[in-house]
Amino acid sequence: MTLDPTSAFLQRMSIEITGKQIEKLPILQAKLKPGTRVFIALIDPADVAAQLDAAKQLKQAGFVAVPHIPARFVRDQADLKARVAALAGAGVTEMLALGGGAPQPIGQYDAAIQILETGVFEANGITRIGIAGHPEGNPDISKLHGEAALLAALKQKQAWLKSAGIEGFIATQFLFEAGPVAEWARTLRAAGIDLPIYVGVPGPATIKTLVKYAAMCGVGNSARFIRKQAMNITKLLTVNTPDDFVAGLADLHFNHPELKVAGPHMYPFGGFDKLFDWLSPKLG
Repeated sequence: MTLDPTSAFLQRMSIEITGKQIEKLPILQAKLKPGTRVFIALIDPADVAAQLDAAKQLKQAGFVAVPHIPARFVRDQADLKARVAALAGAGVTEMLALGGGAPQPIGQYDAAIQILETGVFEANGITRIGIAGHPEGNPDISKLHGEAALLAALKQKQAWLKSAGIEGFIATQFLFEAGPVAEWARTLRAAGIDLPIYVGVPGPATIKTLVKYAAMCGVGNSARFIRKQAMNITKLLTVNTPDDFVAGLADLHFNHPELKVAGPHMYPFGGFDKLFDWLSPKLG
């Protein structure tokens, strides 16, 4: 049976959990194929041990664990070495290096490039590293340094990945429309940034929940249609599904390969049950 483009695109998905959500492992095993990438976000620097435990369990269950390493949640190089070594010891070979959303760093790092340049990742056999992308900008950076700083940072990190011989990719913040992704990807390609892009997609959730996450994460222009719906109080508890968004991304993947939109990265904001109720018929 030939899959339709949206279903074929969803076969390339990754998903995000937190260390504490490893209790959802049985549903991930039931619903996702072995080898699926499961990213482990680190929302609180106190959750490092839970992240490591989740990585071990995911690896044992046949998934590819991709822990987040937020620079602002790392105290110093010794802390970074201990953390990366422990994860590598659990079989982790892929990580996502990012600045992190904390207003103030807990230690000496505040940008992903600083932890990348320590040499710790290569020394521990990490072979694939993701970096963060922001199709609609990052208010924390843009306000201080302007949009050009985001592009310059991506170029710098891509150069480091290539010099270190490490495979790289971009994982984006979530958004709601494919148009801004296409425009942003064209800007990257014109600037010589050729890393594949995995686009953040919010799973089915109520409008109220999506508004909350959009406000927390500084998601920009494409959130307007969510806010517009939220203006209608009767729609606040309506569940929004990302069908149109994913179909648009699938079109970019299959019909505009030069943009290198590689796959969707799913955020289960509305819960895992809602996500898999929507996903499972499409994954087959």
